[in-house]
Amino acid sequence: MKKIGIVTIVLIVGLFIAGCQQNSSEEASATPTEKKDLKFVIVPKVVHPWFDEVNEAAQEQAEILGEQLGVNITIDYRAPQSADVAEQNSILESAAATKPDGIAVDTLDPQGSAQVIQEIREQGIEVIFFASPPPDESGLEDLSFIGNDVYEQGEIAAERLAELLDYKGTVAVMQGVPTAPSHSERYEASKDILAKYPDITVLDGGVSNDDIQTAQQQASAVIAANPDLDGYLMSDAAAPIGISAAIKEAGKEEQITAVGIDSLNTIVENVKEGLLNSSVATKPRMQGSYIVDLLWRHSLGLEIPKAVDTGIDVVTQENVDVFLSE
Repeated sequence: MKKIGIVTIVLIVGLFIAGCQQNSSEEASATPTEKKDLKFVIVPKVVHPWFDEVNEAAQEQAEILGEQLGVNITIDYRAPQSADVAEQNSILESAAATKPDGIAVDTLDPQGSAQVIQEIREQGIEVIFFASPPPDESGLEDLSFIGNDVYEQGEIAAERLAELLDYKGTVAVMQGVPTAPSHSERYEASKDILAKYPDITVLDGGVSNDDIQTAQQQASAVIAANPDLDGYLMSDAAAPIGISAAIKEAGKEEQITAVGIDSLNTIVENVKEGLLNSSVATKPRMQGSYIVDLLWRHSLGLEIPKAVDTGIDVVTQENVDVFLSE
């Protein structure tokens, strides 16, 4: 699968303000009157602790930006109760009906939501993606994206596990939500990397659908059916928690080496405990902050970047205490 090309760019409020001042004369006729009340909607894939961090950071950034600029920015966070495309589309439609100043979405299925998103854009409402990039040929590839190269993230995790296993053994790879770009690209990256090593056998590790309990149930079944399992990889932030619980329940902490995804507190604690060797993490709080910055900039009629790369962290035994202290 093709890797995502992301332009690394640093955006801070000071630069935004400077940009507004610098372009004020040349954009005066094109820029709408600055609003004193703004509402941005965030629609994640599903109710999930990872998205809670995105929301918390967005709320904090809205308050900081509002205080500095003298505007009132409201964040309307609308999370689907289940990983269901129809439910997410319904939420997008109801959010658009409130006439917000911008919507940030992490789609469960870009193709399944493309028509709804295009209709929202036709209403003059800016839509940006976060966490999962809009895929090519989806009709949405011109939309801005905030996040990291998820394919690279999957590569890093798989290469790390392969090295830990001395490039041999049996590895299970769990999917997240199969239609979600961030999950599917990590999954494909894991398989692509492991395929390079002929002494590694790859097994179907189940499908979590971004649900912790489902991940634990699926992993428990895989572990029971494969008593010689050596390693576990995953594609979403629910799976590390569920898989860790399954490994502990089976008493296989010393046998199964697992490399996780993301850095939620429970995931980091599992690294500390040794249930996960390490975890390759995105930065949800940074994504939440940039959502507010980009949508605010767009509300001024200013151009926003095509992509913002928020980077990748690797949580290990060596640095785990740093993550626990944050």
